[in-house]
Amino acid sequence: MPECNELETISKQWISLWCPPVDWKLFDQLHSDHFEDCSSGGRPPTKEGFAQGLKEFVTAFPDLHTTIEDLVIDEKKSQVAVRWSAHGTNRLPFLGNGPTNRITQISGIEIIEISNGKIVRRWGEWDISAHFEK
Repeated sequence: MPECNELETISKQWISLWCPPVDWKLFDQLHSDHFEDCSSGGRPPTKEGFAQGLKEFVTAFPDLHTTIEDLVIDEKKSQVAVRWSAHGTNRLPFLGNGPTNRITQISGIEIIEISNGKIVRRWGEWDISAHFEK
């Protein structure tokens, strides 16, 4: 069972991927080959599908800056809940919104499950459409 510090470190590294440019080597190191995205937004629920979604995200918001607001760690379940916020200029369509060419506020909550130092599962909810500036 991973210790609290390991879970925290992996979670922070994971969220750091959401700021361009993406460190794809770190992405590969953090995700299990059998990674399951339980909130895939219509993409394949795989590591490759999640990578595609991340690529679309940072391409649509090329100046994206993401901040961790809270981490809640459950050592017994090897899970971490991450409440995060981000802002970036919406340059291309993303999840059916935009482009607005304006700064967009985005927030979300992710739960990741970690095993053997790798993320094996992810659940997430985002709020993006309500925050597009008019």
